Amino acid sequence: MAPHFVDFSVVDCEAFTREPQERCIRSKRHLEFDGLEKPSKRRRSVGCTDAAETPVAKERSIESIIAAVERLSTEPRLVADGSRENTLPTISGKHKDLNAITPETMSRVLEGAYDDSVDQLTVIDCRYPYEFEGGHIKGAVNLFTKQAIKDFIHNSVTSSEKNHVLIFHCEFSSERGPKMYRHLRSLDREINIDTYPKLNFPEMYLLEGGYKAFYESDRSHCFPQSYKPMLQKEHSADLRHFRIKSKSWAAGDNPRHRTCASGNATKLCF
Repeated sequence: MAPHFVDFSVVDCEAFTREPQERCIRSKRHLEFDGLEKPSKRRRSVGCTDAAETPVAKERSIESIIAAVERLSTEPRLVADGSRENTLPTISGKHKDLNAITPETMSRVLEGAYDDSVDQLTVIDCRYPYEFEGGHIKGAVNLFTKQAIKDFIHNSVTSSEKNHVLIFHCEFSSERGPKMYRHLRSLDREINIDTYPKLNFPEMYLLEGGYKAFYESDRSHCFPQSYKPMLQKEHSADLRHFRIKSKSWAAGDNPRHRTCASGNATKLCF
């Protein structure tokens, strides 16, 4: 006989801070983890025991999840898994839910000012290839599609013993860079759904102002030392091609995650 499957709903962790535990469990509302684009449903066989169906319950109690959420919501300087404070100084940028750094901080990172705290650095340039080839931050990788981000996170070897910092940007860090930042965090949350708030990449930043602002601030760290805007007549065909490929400028595709407060509920930043 073919096995019969049922849906398993993830519990809304924020609700625990406002309602009795028994009521929250019965409601089966989805947990709004920071960075999770859509609530994930897991399928499990009816024949399994309760212990086998809920590995999360075997590893830690509900109280530990509540404590993690409360700590992350009240201590903004913490990285996204709550394990330590951010290494780099952050600013309040255009995207309030993301950690933003200035071009000056980016330069200091590249010059080794934070080498004692940063074990590995990856600068993720989310611009289109013709923009990247026209000038980019030395050592940056060009990832401009969601599939490229997925491949990156699944092919990266990470360790809790080492601090691997990611810095995202696009031309202005207005649309493409933030979108890929959020997408990677979403994938990371899904990979580590059973060990919340653990993350493979807990420390990530957005370069405020993007490549344009950085190039104008310190082109010595750019190669080649030039800047090619996305909107150029000679690359109009390339622009159409890569827009379709990346779908990063699709109409109505707005960021889904914002930091906001409503009543007693506070949604977490990334």
